Amino acid sequence: MLTIVIITIILALAFDFLNGMNDAANSIATVVSTRVLRPNFAVAWAAFFNFAAVFIFGLHVANTIGKGIVEPHIVNEYMILSALVGGIIWVYFCTIYGLPISVSHSLIGGLIGAGIAKGGVQVLILSGISKVILFIFLSPVFGVILGGIFMIVTQWIFRKWRPQAVDGLFKVGQLVSSAAYSLGHGSNDAQKTMGVIAILLYSTGYLGKDFYIPTWVIFSCYTVIGLGTLVGGKKVIKTLGVNLTHLKPVGGFCAEISSAFTLFGTALAGIPVSTTHSITGSIMGVGMVNRFSAVRWGVASNIMMAWVLTIPASGLMSWLVYTIISWWV
Repeated sequence: MLTIVIITIILALAFDFLNGMNDAANSIATVVSTRVLRPNFAVAWAAFFNFAAVFIFGLHVANTIGKGIVEPHIVNEYMILSALVGGIIWVYFCTIYGLPISVSHSLIGGLIGAGIAKGGVQVLILSGISKVILFIFLSPVFGVILGGIFMIVTQWIFRKWRPQAVDGLFKVGQLVSSAAYSLGHGSNDAQKTMGVIAILLYSTGYLGKDFYIPTWVIFSCYTVIGLGTLVGGKKVIKTLGVNLTHLKPVGGFCAEISSAFTLFGTALAGIPVSTTHSITGSIMGVGMVNRFSAVRWGVASNIMMAWVLTIPASGLMSWLVYTIISWWV
């Protein structure tokens, strides 16, 4: 059993790496598209603040993932392994094609699919899952609203400034807003992998009688997601930062800072939201302030379709993986 547990933990950290790789675009898409930082510098900036989140936020999201999606007593190493494999397949597919999907929702979908394969729908914790599903829709809506509000207020405050002066000011401001967003990203997404590793250790008896998140798990997950961000995903950066709408530094600042507010609030509340949904909604909200047609709705619709498909697609894949594994063990 120990061998399977170790392999599963390594796979979980690989998933965490892919999370950082795909979601690196969310952290730096706007700062790259507005030419405040070159891509290589931008990913290093985001990676640093992804890791820095370990010293600032609690473990509310990790505890929700560990105890709030499926009943802990039915979890075993093969179920977690199946959930991770199903999630990784979907994340890899979407990263290759440049779709900024929710990596965290693919993990949650994997847990749901593997849980159903092992114990049926009755093992699902509907209260936790319903919060996740609700925020599939609320997170981008909050992003649109806050992004639009920040953009309107900022335009009014600086309405008498010369455009060149505004650009110069917000090129510096984007360094702050990108850092804030990266902190929010680290506080939310790294914790989801922590929750999975912790429930694996708990269900196999390596944590004892009480569920908790070991310190080595916390630092491992934050380190690996930072490394994934350092590698980055250039296709996804192009989709969010270039193809979705045209951004200037002031727009990039408003999109990032509004998304950061959403992520800080949900992380403290223990709600595992999608950082992708949040930043995409914020970019759309900023773009719509000037004119509705500024958003390229064809690109937006492709992104939204990937959002809707993520949980069922990764769930189906993990269900198949667990079914295959169960034939052999």
